[in-house]
Amino acid sequence: MQKLEEFKGLLASPKKIVITTHTKPDADALGSSLGLAGFLKKKGHEVVVITPTDYPEFLHWMEGNDEVIIFNEGNEKISGQCVEAADVIFCLDFSCLNRINELGEMVRHSSAKKVLIDHHLDPEPFADFEHWSTKAAATAELVYDLILDMGETHLINKDIAESLYAGIMTDTGSFKHSNTTQHVHLVVAQLIELGADIAKVSKLIYDNNSLNRVKFLGYCLSEKLVVNEEARVAYFALSARDLKRFQSRTGDTEGLVNYALSLKGVVMAAMIAEREEGIRISFRSVGDFAVNEFAKYHFGGGGHKNAAGGTSELSFQDTVDKFEKLLDEYKPILNACNQKIDLDA
Repeated sequence: MQKLEEFKGLLASPKKIVITTHTKPDADALGSSLGLAGFLKKKGHEVVVITPTDYPEFLHWMEGNDEVIIFNEGNEKISGQCVEAADVIFCLDFSCLNRINELGEMVRHSSAKKVLIDHHLDPEPFADFEHWSTKAAATAELVYDLILDMGETHLINKDIAESLYAGIMTDTGSFKHSNTTQHVHLVVAQLIELGADIAKVSKLIYDNNSLNRVKFLGYCLSEKLVVNEEARVAYFALSARDLKRFQSRTGDTEGLVNYALSLKGVVMAAMIAEREEGIRISFRSVGDFAVNEFAKYHFGGGGHKNAAGGTSELSFQDTVDKFEKLLDEYKPILNACNQKIDLDA
């Protein structure tokens, strides 16, 4: 972090602090937020974590979960009061304020000092302090690095270590993705030394499914998987009816797109889902195909090179049709990427 000494001075005395993260928080977003919150509380600060929306039940085990304020569940007023009273606001795992919906303008107009901790591309210049790097595999990794730079890793207890580990584990695909660097393993080793029970965390996140979720997964794999072999693409298109049939809850589609990406010869995978808030699309890729650019140009989204998301203003079927049409356009590029992967193998 630039201005590290000034930042340390800011936190040298007790402050009222708000931590917020992106909509539909995943394990990295919530783990980094609750891990940081635990650390700041141990330093004597008054800390509130506010999420724009709910998040998966399989993340509820994290220490501090019971105190999280979910903005869009009737907590708009209290969230606004917390933001207004804050001395410092930490923004974790997102790079632009529009990623936190109505909370974004509250944060923008707050007189509090703002701190950005993130690993996504093109951060919006709203923060007074930035701890930002696209080389980091996870925001939780950056939170650990910041605590290390401050010389205060002794304040990391078992609960904090496990929350940070959850973020790193999931954002590296259980250490399978190319963002799993030597530094990632060194950080994880330190978190284990500080008390993280990695077997417990893995079980709570990956082996804690409802019966409906398992049946939903089976249905998606057997009935909803579409494979376009010529374009090297596989995807799921899930209507509101599909989601309702299995009483799908937040988090039930987590990781589904990776099944499509796991198919031999697939360069890009997608999941198109018709939700109450609109059409949401998740993209994944391997090799040189940049799904963040694809999402940005065609679906108003963005993210990482090999993992991104987007939205659509069209109807569900029109969105699927648009995506299919784009595959014809991108077929030569996708096949060229596949040939490069074969040559590099």
